[in-house]
This record gives sequence, C-alpha cells and structure tokens, in this order.
Amino acid sequence: MFAERWSPRAMNGTPLIEAELMRLFEAARWAPSCANAQPWRFVYARAGTPNFKLFFDLLAEGNRPWAAHAGALIVVLSKNTFDNVKPIPTHSFDAGAAWMSLALEGSHMGLAVHGMAGFDYARARVELGVPEDYTVEAMIAVGHPGKLEDLPEAYKAREVKSPRRPIQESVFEGRFA
Repeated sequence: MFAERWSPRAMNGTPLIEAELMRLFEAARWAPSCANAQPWRFVYARAGTPNFKLFFDLLAEGNRPWAAHAGALIVVLSKNTFDNVKPIPTHSFDAGAAWMSLALEGSHMGLAVHGMAGFDYARARVELGVPEDYTVEAMIAVGHPGKLEDLPEAYKAREVKSPRRPIQESVFEGRFA
C-alpha cells in the first residue's frame, strides 16, 4: 500500500460526503504520538460549501488551477504543548504521522490525496481562527479521481507517481554519511 500511494492532482470536483471525510480522519486518529498527546487537528471545507472558497483563497496561484476540483480541502494543524503547557517536541512529527495515515486511507478508498505547502500560512491562522499554541503544518486537497485530460496543460506531465531516492541515500548506520 505504501508503494501504491502517490499525490495525484486530477480530481473530478465531486464534493466528499461527510462519511468519506470521517473515514479519513478516523485513520488519522490512530496515528502514534508522543505520550499519546495526539496533537494533530484538522480543519476542513467540502466543495460546494461557502467555506470551500475561504480555503481555496488561501492557496498559492500554482495550486489553484487543479485544486479547484478537489472534493474537500483540509488544513493540518499541530498543538505545540501538552495540556500542562509543557512543549511537545514532536508535535510536527506526530501530525505528519496522522497525515500519512490519512493519505494511506484515502489511497485505499480510491481517492486522490495531495498534500501541499503552497498556501498562505499566516492568513490560514487568522482566517481559520487557529490559536497561537498550534502550528499550521500543511494543506491537503482530496477528491474523487478525475481525468488526466481535464487537468490544465501545465500539470498533465506531472501527473505521475514520483520516483524515490535509493534507500542507501537516506539511511545511515552509526553516523550521518
């Protein structure tokens, strides 16, 4: 399932139903976290709702042409502190584990799931009412698969699974090489 997951952009614009989204969030809920703090939070907007425009307007210009056809947009947050206000040093790491669980479940469901850094983080914090003790981590476009020919021309050639570097370039025994 890991090798089959990738980040397609071609989506057909059909809004995700609440049950589909909750299935994704349920998968994320079971991710591991430091001291079981579960610091991840997700704020979402489904296509066809007034909130979708708010989320869409946060996107960088380069993501707008294809993300306009997402069934939902999701902003990933992580809580920086435990309930006792001590820092959670792994909050971003833990939110990343939750994102991966969501991405794998979406792939398993036959959905297109694409994580993005191309959006306005500062505006997201303000527009979505994100408290100061949370970090805005990323945005996700998720939807039912679309047709390659419906993507804008600039994105068609990029609609392939990305290669991965050889494991020997990422893993080292003893010391970083």
